[in-house]
Amino acid sequence: MQVSVNAMANRGPSYGLSREVQEKIDLKYNVELEARLVEWILIQCGDDLERPEPGKQNFQKWLTSGTILCRLINSLYPSGEEPIKKITETKMVFKQMEKISQFLQAAEEYGVNRGDIFQTVDLWEGKDMAAVQRTLTALGSEALTKDDGHYRGDKDWFHRKTKGHKREFSEEQLRQGRSLIGMQMGSNRGASQAGMSGYGTPRQIMRYDSPRHNGDQSNP
Repeated sequence: MQVSVNAMANRGPSYGLSREVQEKIDLKYNVELEARLVEWILIQCGDDLERPEPGKQNFQKWLTSGTILCRLINSLYPSGEEPIKKITETKMVFKQMEKISQFLQAAEEYGVNRGDIFQTVDLWEGKDMAAVQRTLTALGSEALTKDDGHYRGDKDWFHRKTKGHKREFSEEQLRQGRSLIGMQMGSNRGASQAGMSGYGTPRQIMRYDSPRHNGDQSNP
């Protein structure tokens, strides 16, 4: 059964609690961030893209087919190593949603944290365009941080992630470290088990005035 784009995109107005939730989600959408993301995508993908009119609905419509998103993630790879091998222009709903899913999978493999990945319906139905912005922002930060020559655009548009520095030690340094740890932990050389009871055995309780307590080892 084929579902039209309008039937899926237009769910009708929300009422009551669902409307309040949707309004809170909409408040998270950042108009200034939208302009920055549009500018980056245009530069990253090339000059043949048409700039969308400002506004959340126009931004959503611009990205809904999935084509631009696929081109965006491909532009971050060397020629011939693009994760999405074939990007087809189509108006078929499931094909467009498939392209969005391909982009999301490729974005996660690129390094975007799964918690920053939006759901396909967030874009397709326009339910959470703020989540779409979050994913694109995380992708931009990841591309900027990689610094492999494929990022295009202003370096101030995104936050550069802090890279962890892996320290490497020589075998001699590792040996000295193990020796130092042994000294800090102490040594059990010369120790005996005299007076020690085995693990799990009950302790013997003696009265203060018992002969054994006073040093008398003979049986009472």
